[in-house]
Amino acid sequence: MIASLGLLLSRTIGRFMPDPFLLAILLSIVAATLAATLGTAGVDGGPPPGPELLASWWTQGVWGLLAFSMQMCLILVTGSAVAESPIVSRGLARIAAFPTSMTSAAALVAAVAIAAGLLNWGLGLVVGAILARETARSLVERGIACHYPLLAACGYLAMIVWHGGFSGSAPLSMTTVAGASKVIPAEVLARLAAMDGAALGADGTLPLSQTLLSPLNLVATGGLAIGLPLLMAALAPREAKAMVSPRNLGIELGHGRSAERDGSTAAPEEAGLLSRSLAILLGVAFVGGFLQWAMRDGLGRLGLDQVNAFMLGAGLLLHGSALAYARAVERAARGCAGIMIQFPLYAGILGLLRESGLLAEFATSIAQRADESTLPLLTLLSAGLVNLFVPSGGGQWAVQGPIALAAGAEAGVAPGTMTMAVAYGDQLTNMLQPFWALPLLAITGVKARDLVGYTALAMVAALAWLLLVLFVLG
Repeated sequence: MIASLGLLLSRTIGRFMPDPFLLAILLSIVAATLAATLGTAGVDGGPPPGPELLASWWTQGVWGLLAFSMQMCLILVTGSAVAESPIVSRGLARIAAFPTSMTSAAALVAAVAIAAGLLNWGLGLVVGAILARETARSLVERGIACHYPLLAACGYLAMIVWHGGFSGSAPLSMTTVAGASKVIPAEVLARLAAMDGAALGADGTLPLSQTLLSPLNLVATGGLAIGLPLLMAALAPREAKAMVSPRNLGIELGHGRSAERDGSTAAPEEAGLLSRSLAILLGVAFVGGFLQWAMRDGLGRLGLDQVNAFMLGAGLLLHGSALAYARAVERAARGCAGIMIQFPLYAGILGLLRESGLLAEFATSIAQRADESTLPLLTLLSAGLVNLFVPSGGGQWAVQGPIALAAGAEAGVAPGTMTMAVAYGDQLTNMLQPFWALPLLAITGVKARDLVGYTALAMVAALAWLLLVLFVLG
């Protein structure tokens, strides 16, 4: 029954899914229209903005998140380079040979993608994509019926749990003074500091014990890590005629693993003493620096820069050659192409919605209609809607975070709960918004319309679970 529902939704929703770049352009037009008709030209109200002001807001937004965009690209390429290292890629190939049916294959790919995504969203996205491709190849070679769209959807599930893991930008940004100061005004900080259980530092920072390592997140994210693989296994078609193989989609996976992928051979210059020595030297420097920082400040203050430094050093050590690592980064950088061209568009959308006051008005209206028990739930739902227009955890948190924390202070909801409510909403609608799927689409060869029906079902199931957890534990 549920497998038939998955097939139906996949075929139905996929018909209406535009190309991700076209979707970004369409959302830009919608945002500009909303800002022009519903927005105001001043902070305290005023007439609707004219074309020149709209263009100014959009331009400011386009170039306003370049530093954050670079952080996101680094997370992706460093995670990808680790996944392509010889030892990790060989491990993935062995894992891909385990499943004996499409049902077990779906569960396996989903579980591994989620586990890797909790460590690092870039690693999870790339590991999930590579494992989906290699598992499909293994199934085909062994004559086992394969439903490739479902495997690709399973490989994308890192993006529905990532904000509850150790690269979640909202909780990580709150561990630093610079990050906390951007979302907690002084008057709100005073109210939060006086709240029982707030656990804020004197400088407004929020340790990971209140967010990622809190009982709320351990239950919420742990439930997703267990439940989603079971759901995806249940969605696997039972009849061979219902399967859609890679060849049915016009995708040729070939046979076996190339030397470039498995790292079994290397060019002479890559295997040279200088290249290996520099990789070890730089890798030890980055990993050692990370460990020194962790012992001094603790993992409770883990930030995006520290995650990138560790992943870069780990990648160098795993490849064992500076030049081999550089080649892996070059291949991974191709996956950033969609991010590079689409992120400015979404940053422009953020600029339009922020400067016109629409985002603040929307978030504020939600907060005003909620009480202590419903505020986290409505915050999650509103964050999910905003993420469709602004698919950036950090960019969205910069706008919605101050409003959410201020509303929490007013209603008596702990800042850790409000931070995770925004984070959960942000990650949920990644299953409808194909922006972050671009690297996975490039690796697997599938189209966004091929997998969106399955990811939509995963989103609905995750939404029900997260609302329940927030209601009970929030």
